[in-house]
Amino acid sequence: MGTQPELVRQNERLQLLLQLTNNITSNLGLRDVLCAIAGNIRAVMRGDLVSVSLLDAPTRKFRVYALDFPQGKGIVREGLLIEPMEPTRDAIERLRPVVISSADSQASPPEIRAELALADDAKSICIHPLASRGRALGVLAIGRTTEIPFREDEIEFLGQVAGQIAIAIVNAQAYEEISRLKDKLAQEKLYLEEEIRSEMGFEEIIGNSPALRNVLELVETVAPSDSTVLLTGETGTGKELIARAIHDRSRRRERTFVKLNCAAIPTGLLESELFGHEKGAFTGAISQKTGRMELADQGTLFLDEVGDIPIEIQPKLLRALQEREFERLGSTHTRRVNMRLVAATNRDLEQMVANREFRSDLYYRLRVFPIRIPPLRERKEDIPLLVSYFVQKFTRQMQKRIESVPVSAMKALREWDWPGNVRELENFVERAVILSRGRSLDAPLQELRRNNAETAVGPVSRTSKAMAPAPAGRAAVSEEYSRKQREEIVLALTLCKGRVDGADGAAAQLGINRTTLLSRMRKFGLYAKQFA
Repeated sequence: MGTQPELVRQNERLQLLLQLTNNITSNLGLRDVLCAIAGNIRAVMRGDLVSVSLLDAPTRKFRVYALDFPQGKGIVREGLLIEPMEPTRDAIERLRPVVISSADSQASPPEIRAELALADDAKSICIHPLASRGRALGVLAIGRTTEIPFREDEIEFLGQVAGQIAIAIVNAQAYEEISRLKDKLAQEKLYLEEEIRSEMGFEEIIGNSPALRNVLELVETVAPSDSTVLLTGETGTGKELIARAIHDRSRRRERTFVKLNCAAIPTGLLESELFGHEKGAFTGAISQKTGRMELADQGTLFLDEVGDIPIEIQPKLLRALQEREFERLGSTHTRRVNMRLVAATNRDLEQMVANREFRSDLYYRLRVFPIRIPPLRERKEDIPLLVSYFVQKFTRQMQKRIESVPVSAMKALREWDWPGNVRELENFVERAVILSRGRSLDAPLQELRRNNAETAVGPVSRTSKAMAPAPAGRAAVSEEYSRKQREEIVLALTLCKGRVDGADGAAAQLGINRTTLLSRMRKFGLYAKQFA
């Protein structure tokens, strides 16, 4: 049976090993583990210096990774790169501990005396190799400034400590490698997402009409800022495409683009989708959920169909946009986000505000930089480019070979007003590619003729249909469309007091090019002076 001091010493050593094991299993940060345990090693071993140095592969030197030396003069410090001397090289090469002391340093090579001097004149040092599967990782050094020698049981115990530290090093290196690979995979994911976007056409905004060029100029203007953008326009005009273009040209392009279609989410779940919820926040909330707003932190949040956001959720959304903070459902913890908002709608928000269906303060908060996306009937010169693009896209997908579009078919496609806009045109071309048997596009033009006779053509034709008991043919539709176009120009000129160009001019209000507006004004016999 050992003496009382011996029992105390054994208990301290067992506690040290237990603490080291706990630190290794609970914390994968190597420096945190070593710094936390170094002081305990020094106390248990009755030492004055404890250092852990790891092999620096590029230089083949040793870098002091963790140090506990309260009485040190600063010669040895964390981060110091040291050329290994004879005792250290011996410990590493033979994978066995080496003890040096001042008692025999005079009869030893100068390197041993230098090793002791480096440790601020330590009297004795025990250098223990840190190894895993026969591979040297570094060394554990315990130094004493007194003449007390290291006993065999102490050297043996340090071997156990060194074994635990080696495990911590291997775990930390594996954790760092996993983190590196995870970051690499994340970067590859972003890259692949960009590639997928390109393949899906998100990078391809097809057309060179004045109306589209005006939109793209506005995108280039607003994208570098963090200002909120409101995209308005009929369904199928490509609002999400423009939203992605804004994100891709912004400072946030390397971060996430998060989208939420407010019309596609049931009213009861929209708040949870936006802000997230805690477990048990409501019936069915069986786990914690991160909301889209939180996912968009540092990135861009695209809210499509904002006109469908219920009136009861609008105040919370307004506060989140103004303060950039919110609470998850069932939580009192306020979360802050740094995001850029792009909203879109095909509804008349001004009319909804007048009808008290949409909050005016939220409307003005969203309408910081409005961009109107023109319908396809206002950019018909883009139709041939779009048709060509979609034909190529679908022929690749279906592994067909269509080399031309008949002139008669293209003429019919240009004359149709496309109430469903670009989306309708894309779907029509896809059908045409499916039906085509030869190398020329066989477009089902009878569908357009039937639709022209049986259905309204866009918002203008709906007005015409409401005024007359039956459709009056293409001439009547064209006449009604011209009348409505003239009314829009008159209204815009009146609001802008005859100003045509500029950010607050009628052309910008209508979302068309200045020269296009002047041409239409001449066509309708309108002059800016009339409205000044």
